[in-house]
Order: sequence, then C-alpha cells, then structure tokens
Amino acid sequence: MQNRTLPVRTLLCGLAALGMTTGCVQNRTLGAGIDDVGADLSMKRRLFANRDIDTSDVDVSVFEGRLLLAGTVPDQATHQALLAEARRVGGVGEVIDEVRVAEQTSMRQGAADALIDQRLGAALLTDSGIYRNNYQIVVSQGIVYLLGVAQGPNELQRVIAQAEAVPGVREVVSHVAYVGDPRRRTQR
Repeated sequence: MQNRTLPVRTLLCGLAALGMTTGCVQNRTLGAGIDDVGADLSMKRRLFANRDIDTSDVDVSVFEGRLLLAGTVPDQATHQALLAEARRVGGVGEVIDEVRVAEQTSMRQGAADALIDQRLGAALLTDSGIYRNNYQIVVSQGIVYLLGVAQGPNELQRVIAQAEAVPGVREVVSHVAYVGDPRRRTQR
C-alpha cells in the first residue's frame, strides 16, 4: 500500500507559496488586519458596555484603521454618543459616519439586507478582476456601504457595478481608498 501523506517540508513549502500568492493580491499587511480586529472588538465592547446607547441597528466595520458606522439610531443624542465612543477607540484614525436618525430596520428589511450582503460577497469572490479580501461590505436598509482598498478606478467600478446588479440594492456608497492613498495604514 502506498503512503499518501505529504512530507511536512512539502506541505510547508506549499503553504508558503500560497501565502506569497495571497500577499500579491491582498493589499493589507497581517499587522494591519490584526489591528483592525482589535479596533473592531474594542468598539463593539464599548457599545455593549454602554447601555445608554441603543446600537441594536448599527453595524461596525474597521479596515486599515478606518471605522465605518452604518445603520440607524432613534435620536440625535444617541447618534452623538455613538460618535463619541467611536472616536475613543484605539487604533482608529478615521471614523466614517453613515448612521441615520430613523426608525429601526424591520426584520423583513434586515433579512433582505443579509441576502444582499451574501449575494454581493459571492459576486465579488467569483469576479477574477476583484480582490475580495480588500473589501468590507455593510448593508443597511438596501444601501450598500463599501470600505476597503481598490487596485485602481477600474477595480472599484467593477465592485460598484457588481453591487448595483444585486436585486434590492437602492444605493451604493463607497468609502474605498486606492492603493496609493495616504490614509492607508500599511506599514505594520
């Protein structure tokens, strides 16, 4: 019987090659990704601990130190308190405010938003001209918010076109930076 296990050295070489290939298409460093996870968790922890802020309809997303808040809050005081908490999060260089004072998203719209998110994610993943890992998607009340980094205007236009083609999308709002944008945090 033939042994079908790969030697550890072969497996490690294959994983290293895969990592180098992935590094070519993803414009974020490992350190930047770890920083983003830390900032995201910090923001969510702050919001969970502060019972005075109703954030049940607010999405938080962090990409390269840029924190995106999207969704709805019941009143202006809650909106201001939310922004104040966001500005206190370590590792965040920019807070992007896409929160609206409005009625909370209905369950039906929430399900529709989740479906939009899934369909767009799949479309970006299967489009060979788009590096999916370079984008965060947030969907609120049929509005798609994009956060991330594009290789250039052509790639960003592809992403926007993919979003606009998803049924139920009312609007696409881009907060995507280009590779050479000075706001990017890539030296980690």
